[in-house]
Amino acid sequence: MLFRLHAHMESYRLRIRLFAAVVVVVFLVLGGRLVYLQVFDNEAYWGASQSNAVREHAVMPARGALYDRDGTLLVDNAPSYTLMLTPRYVDEQTLPDLAGLLGVPDSVVTTRLREAREWSVVRPSRAFSNLSFDTYSRIQEQLYQLPGVSFEVDAQRRYHTDMNAAHALGYVREIDGARLAELRDDGYRPGDRVGVTGIEAAFEPELRGTYGSEFVVVDVRGMEVQSYRNGAEDRPPRSGYNLHLTLDHEMQALAESLFVNKRGAAVALDPDSGEILSFVSHPDYDPAIFTQSVSRAAWDSLQADVDKPLYNRATMSGFPPGSTWKPFMSLVGLEEGIIPPNESQLVDCPAGYRVGNRVFRNHQSKEHGYISLEEALEVSCNTLYYHVMMNLDVNTWADWARRFGFGQEVPFDVNNQLPGLIPDSSYFNRTYGRWTAGYTVNLGIGQGDMSVTPLQLARYTAALANGGDLPAPHFVRYAEHPATGERQMANSPPAEPTGVSPAYLDRVREGMRRVMESGTGQWVSIPNIESAGKTGTAENPHGENHSLFIMFAPFDDPEIAIAVAVENAGYGGSVAGPIASFMAEKYLTGTIADTWERRYWMDRLLNEERSEPIDTTSTPAPDELDPDQMQPEGTPAVPVTTP
Repeated sequence: MLFRLHAHMESYRLRIRLFAAVVVVVFLVLGGRLVYLQVFDNEAYWGASQSNAVREHAVMPARGALYDRDGTLLVDNAPSYTLMLTPRYVDEQTLPDLAGLLGVPDSVVTTRLREAREWSVVRPSRAFSNLSFDTYSRIQEQLYQLPGVSFEVDAQRRYHTDMNAAHALGYVREIDGARLAELRDDGYRPGDRVGVTGIEAAFEPELRGTYGSEFVVVDVRGMEVQSYRNGAEDRPPRSGYNLHLTLDHEMQALAESLFVNKRGAAVALDPDSGEILSFVSHPDYDPAIFTQSVSRAAWDSLQADVDKPLYNRATMSGFPPGSTWKPFMSLVGLEEGIIPPNESQLVDCPAGYRVGNRVFRNHQSKEHGYISLEEALEVSCNTLYYHVMMNLDVNTWADWARRFGFGQEVPFDVNNQLPGLIPDSSYFNRTYGRWTAGYTVNLGIGQGDMSVTPLQLARYTAALANGGDLPAPHFVRYAEHPATGERQMANSPPAEPTGVSPAYLDRVREGMRRVMESGTGQWVSIPNIESAGKTGTAENPHGENHSLFIMFAPFDDPEIAIAVAVENAGYGGSVAGPIASFMAEKYLTGTIADTWERRYWMDRLLNEERSEPIDTTSTPAPDELDPDQMQPEGTPAVPVTTP
């Protein structure tokens, strides 16, 4: 009996020990796991625990402001209200109420919730941007009945001057899905706004700034209760840089007004630095329309407009340069020994120039006889430049054109451009197969198979003004941080020398001065300021000719170089010329002279001169000569005098 009792006690003690051992092991495992989670793996679970009780708000930085060259504020920011959805807390039964408060269909709110859920279940996502203060107030009053709904106060662009400068400034718009996928690693979120075109896009990293964070405690319904740890974990945002631009807003506004009822572009540069003083592409649009949500219908209307207001004509449109090409041809003729180098040696300007069985003529078939090169520019002699072209190899001509920046993209801080067309022998081989020198004769007067952009023309004009160097056009002088005052100067490429002789350039400049004094530009000269210029009328077989004009002023110490091109508007001296003249006068003097001549031209530009409407029923073809009239191979090209 005692033996059985002893054995029973031993068994009991063993079970107690085993149980105790199991309990100890369990506690050791649990304790070890707790230590691991708290000490070694706390970061992996901190975010999840925080999302249960703490909400992180991204604090948007102030986007950098834009100023003109004199410090006038062009663009800054105004408060804007954005509704946020945190999918985890949203009660879908409240979505119809939210839609009613927003004034949108239920399906729109449902779609935005689905998009927010795809982005993150626990993080707030932007669902409706640019809400009015009335809408914000109306929803704020009902917020306690709308779990998962919150607001973020951000900013939208605000414009302060009369100018648009739409193709220079660009615009800011809510980021789309494709761009979001591209920029997600850079911290962009659904609903963020991003620069789309122009300066806003090219300088997006400088303007955007860096987001901050603000943490708040939320209850089980997702309602915000209080700041988390009194803001100890918050991170302030860093504002974007303010950009100080090269634009003159008063000249820009004037130039835009002069393009009423016209299509075309104008570019004005500081000839020494390449600073862009004015940059007009017309028709344009008001960039302020993008501060609000743009409806699909409004966007489609902009894109479908036959006059293409979204199209940047200053850098994307190719024009035959017409007679604005003659200063270039004069320099090439001098450099290649085709035009006599001495001022005392005259050049022949007959009424016509025969190529094969066709005669190419001066304007109105006028014969000027033997004249100086300077006078040839003054009267805009065609036949001299036919002669120069027929004595040039087309590849030599193309090489010189590229030295002046044509046929290639311009170094530019907002790189949205086309190179234009400067043909060489390989181009003609590809395009025509069998060709002769007759295909190239019109290149001598800026016609035929060639095109240049207004930006290229302005840069070329700057080189004529400054002694032969091509400056790099740019919009930004410097970036300055609003909080620290730190400045970052624009890093523009150096000017590119053309290599032309200063003596030859002086002769061409003198010819351009005579254009404005007594030639085809005399009627649009700037009162009391000596200038140099060249008119151009580019022939257009599909409608009214294009009007072009280049000029720089003052003549002795140029401060501005301008190129203007107006589509389907007629003679260069009657439309593009007065626009350029008024722009230069405004920039140099700050005003427009109150004389009858200036009033006359202003009235004509505002009320009479206009671009011929676009014919949407025909498809323009490149300008070219009739192949039947081309010069047969081996036929000499000689000047002729009309009887």
